[in-house]
Amino acid sequence: MAQVLEFKLPDLGEGLTEAEIVRWLVEVGDVVAIDQPVVEVETAKAMVEVPCPYGGVVTARFGEEGTELPVGAPLLTVAVGAAEGSSGSAPSPSPSSASSSLSSSPSPSPSSGSGTESSGGSGNVLVGYGTGAPAARRRRIRPDRLDRAVAEVLVAEAPVHEGPVPVVSPLVRRLARQHDIDLRRLAGSGPDGLILRADVDRAIRTAEETAAATARVQAPVAAVVAAPNGVAAASDAERIPLRGVRGAVADKLSRSRTEIPDATCWVDADATELMAVRAAMNAATGPSAGPKVSVLALLARICTAALARFPELNATVDTAAREIVRLPGVHLGFAAQTERGLVVPVVRDAHTRNAESIGAEIARLTELARTGKLSPAQLTGGTFTLNNYGVFGVDGSTPIINHPEAAMLGVGRIMPKPWVYQGELAVRQVVQLSLTFDHRVCDGGTAGGFLRYVADCVEQPAVLLRTL
Repeated sequence: MAQVLEFKLPDLGEGLTEAEIVRWLVEVGDVVAIDQPVVEVETAKAMVEVPCPYGGVVTARFGEEGTELPVGAPLLTVAVGAAEGSSGSAPSPSPSSASSSLSSSPSPSPSSGSGTESSGGSGNVLVGYGTGAPAARRRRIRPDRLDRAVAEVLVAEAPVHEGPVPVVSPLVRRLARQHDIDLRRLAGSGPDGLILRADVDRAIRTAEETAAATARVQAPVAAVVAAPNGVAAASDAERIPLRGVRGAVADKLSRSRTEIPDATCWVDADATELMAVRAAMNAATGPSAGPKVSVLALLARICTAALARFPELNATVDTAAREIVRLPGVHLGFAAQTERGLVVPVVRDAHTRNAESIGAEIARLTELARTGKLSPAQLTGGTFTLNNYGVFGVDGSTPIINHPEAAMLGVGRIMPKPWVYQGELAVRQVVQLSLTFDHRVCDGGTAGGFLRYVADCVEQPAVLLRTL
């Protein structure tokens, strides 16, 4: 006997509450196996393929591509429990038996931990993520690619009176006809279910309220909207939803500006020697020569050395407890621009890595970011962020701290500039370094000391050898 089970959008972890459908991997009528990925969704952290814990025939999908669904909302329904030996065929339960199974018990939730074995489910809603999901309302669906029996199980129609409609008054019939009210679908409040005028009036009011609500939702934007500065905004102005990665970035930046009393200091540094050292590293040959080392990898290694000297900046603030929490290890985030927007992958335990190891991990995470395959775990847990906005051809910026961290180092482009070197004017490779820090965790002296140490290592890479 077949049973139709509803699979809801699972809890993807990391505090995520919604996800956007990017691409459906199955169609209605397809046969799916247990734990087969059925949809690709985009959260505020990453792209995730969601596997279905049930095996059977897909009977309905909820939401078109581009639709944003909350955690716990239905994703699809699957008819499971077909007779053994029917290879590749959809389950064909009788309408009465399948309907009774639906009406007598609610669809099992993946988080309930019961019923999955008997129904063909694995219980592994999404390996590596939480499975708890709040109850979601069952939606009405009308499949068009299934056999008649399964379709009859799924279609949810309003009750219809069989036989003569219990109406006595011609006035009630005329009133219902004038307002397009189907008397067969009304439950009468009179004796023996007799439909009274009050019942029709109530149905008319409900229909009018529904129509009015729909009109409000679908009403176009006013032709001209007055902006705070008095400038008129045309009704055809483009509106871009703040959701997915863009929405998450907006929320985090807003929270950073709201909660963190930040300050920025900056310094210009002569990076000529650093560039020469990098060139020498990458020109090395023989067994000791490793992969190429990027400028970002060298700056990352300098940052970990600076944080060892100034641990105040490798911290966060517990606002509820009014405590500064200094963190034992450095998980270094770096800003990466992708087609999906700005993301910050995290190099775990960067304080234990050398420049070559950090560079290799940055390259690996950058490739995952470009292909949209970073997991939420690879985008969270950072303790300090390095932002190389110089790749966009700009000299400087005032970085916004990646909440809940305490500081971010920004690096501008390295370019030839006139510079006083050894008492004479010369053309040198100069870079601007900017440090934005949470003024609650330290004062300007500590922030200045950190930035000055970074600049010294850039100008004289041999300084770094003291800490290696």
